[in-house]
Order: sequence, then C-alpha cells, then structure tokens
Amino acid sequence: MIVKPASRLDHVQEYYFSHKLREVTQMNADGKDVINLGIGKPDLPPPLAAVNALNASANDESNHGYQSYTGSPELRAAFAEWYIRKYDVSLNPATEILPLIGSKEGIMHISMSFLESGDKVLIPNPGYPAYASASKLSGATCVYYNLKEEHNWLPNIEELQSLDTAKIKLMWINYPHMPTGARADRDVMEEVIAFCIQNEILLCHDNPYSFILNPDPFSIFSIEDSKKCALELNSLSKSHNMSGWRVGMLAGSSEYIKTVLKFKSNMDSGMFRAIQDGAIAALQAGNHWYASLTKKYLRRKKAAEKIIELLECQYQGDQSGMFLWAKINEQHKDAKALADQVLYGANVFLTPGNIFGSNGDQYIRISLCQPTALINEAFERIRKFKEEQ
Repeated sequence: MIVKPASRLDHVQEYYFSHKLREVTQMNADGKDVINLGIGKPDLPPPLAAVNALNASANDESNHGYQSYTGSPELRAAFAEWYIRKYDVSLNPATEILPLIGSKEGIMHISMSFLESGDKVLIPNPGYPAYASASKLSGATCVYYNLKEEHNWLPNIEELQSLDTAKIKLMWINYPHMPTGARADRDVMEEVIAFCIQNEILLCHDNPYSFILNPDPFSIFSIEDSKKCALELNSLSKSHNMSGWRVGMLAGSSEYIKTVLKFKSNMDSGMFRAIQDGAIAALQAGNHWYASLTKKYLRRKKAAEKIIELLECQYQGDQSGMFLWAKINEQHKDAKALADQVLYGANVFLTPGNIFGSNGDQYIRISLCQPTALINEAFERIRKFKEEQ
C-alpha cells in the first residue's frame, strides 16, 4: 500500500544538490574521483576554543537534558555582543534574539509563521532556492523580482514600486548575495526598507556570508527604522566553519520574535547545551580568526579565477562570500550544458546558475570550499580536457 503524499509537496522539487550529489557519489563509486566545486560546504575547522568548550560542556552531566526553546541566556548575550562588535548594532538579548538549529530552519519558521494561502512573497531571481520552497510549502504564491548584473545584483526599486503589492506580505533579500557575491548598498537598502514600510511588507534579510571576503559586514538593522519591518537571519555555518553544528539565529523586534517562537516551540525541543556553549566560544573569536579565514579564501578565489578564465567566462573581482560567480561565454548554450560538459569530461563538478533562477541561465558558480591544491588540480583537469577536444 502506498499512502498518497500531501498535495503541498506537488509545488516543490527535491533540492538540486540532493539529487546531483547522488550522481556525483555514483561517479566516484565508478572510479571517476570527481572534484566537487559545486556545493558551499565549509571544509575548514571551527575555532579551537569552540571545540574545547563543546567537549567541556558535553562532559558536564547536567547538560544533557532538554534545553530552552529560546536558547540559553548566555548564548543570546553572546549573539548580542557579536552584533555590537561586528555590525555596530544593538539587540536586546532577552527579546530580540532567537537562537535557531541552523538558519535554514529559520526560513521555514518565518514562512510558516507569517504566510498562508492567498499571500504573496517577493523572491529574488537569482536567489537561494529555499526561499521559494518554504513559501510554496506555506501555501503562499511566489512573485519573483529581478536581480541583474547591470544593476549590481541589487533590487531595482522602480521595478518593485511598479508591482501590485496588495497581497504581498513578505520579501526576501540576502547580502552578501548568494549566488552572485554582490555586496549590500546602503542607499538601496534604505529604499527597500522604505518600500516595505510603505507597503506593510515583512522584509527578511538572510545574512550568513558577512565575514567571507567581505571588508564591510552589513546588518539590515544598521538602517534607521528597519526594526519596524525587518527580520534578520544569521549563522555560524560559514562565518565560523560550523555548518554541521547547526547554530543560527533570528533577530528582530520582540513582537516578530514572539510570533516565530510560537511556531518554533512546536517543532523542536531546544538545542543541545554543549553546542550552545561551543557557539558562545566561537562568537568570541578575535579579529585574527576572521583575518586568517580571509587569507585562505583569497588564495582559493585566485585559484578559482584561473578556472573561470580557462573557461573563457567573465567575473567581477569584488565578490564576497564563498563562491565565484561568472558569466559564460556566448559559445556555450547555457550554464547547465557547460557544467555537465565539465563534469562528464573533466570530472569536476561546477554549479549551473539556472538552479538559482532564470536570471542565472548564463552563469556558473564555483565553490571555494576546497583546498587551493584541489582547485588547482581541477584547473589542470579542465585544461587537459579542453586540449583533447
């Protein structure tokens, strides 16, 4: 007997990397030894202090029970101090910060807390696919707004103002932007805030890439009046190489946080205390931690740029985040065709930009989450493949 799945699943597809990585796994099983430059999976270790704090806390017998739905007061305080130190933004740790079991769950929590059938959501094109998936699962309708290279991958305010906003309830933004690496522009962000306040739209800023190749970390709450209409997600996955720990946070006004907590408290039973204590130690990392991370990613970026140039693609050199985004040469049909050509011909996995939306059809993305030596090896494989064609 097969029980029919819920109809809400008819509106979403399996995540691209879920099925593509199965293919890569099979290729590896067949002896292909694929170099994975597709997925943004940090390969570097977290701060040693975080690991030591995790171990010490796990050895405390009193720390293995259920924890608070709102995280420990110490963790919320550490997030608040981090925001003051890194963003020059003040948050009330008791009422304006909600720790999450990874920020990706926050995307779903926000969607399920504020959206329902009949609502519309502004989704960036290109953008992180989870925004659209969570919106559809909530019953809402996606309205895609364009991000274009000629506009520095920033929202076009004139285009937004031309929309019928009657049923638009929520808008997603993400800077530094994934997948393009574009950085926030304060003037544009001020216009976005004004647009959302005017139209009573909840603005959700997904902010996990602040500290990767980004000299000026930005929080939406550095803009006046932003707490009236905005929420911000943040994460330790990329900033501290702790993706497997699943530690994130949601920040915003106390009323918005209370709304999300109502949903979240029905979904989990708190975060393991040892992970929270490890996260506190990570958040206290000094400037040398971030500087060291930047040096490593810069070396990797330079190696990835050579691959882009070998493929005769074009890129902007001031990108932030852990990816390199590039426009393909006109000789290629589309990004997916080029990515497949490189995968099957050189055993190197690159990400086609079309998975992030139609505006990514002519772009590819390289992940910087591999050692420089392996990125260099990928270059040699592709060079050899091109010579043999």
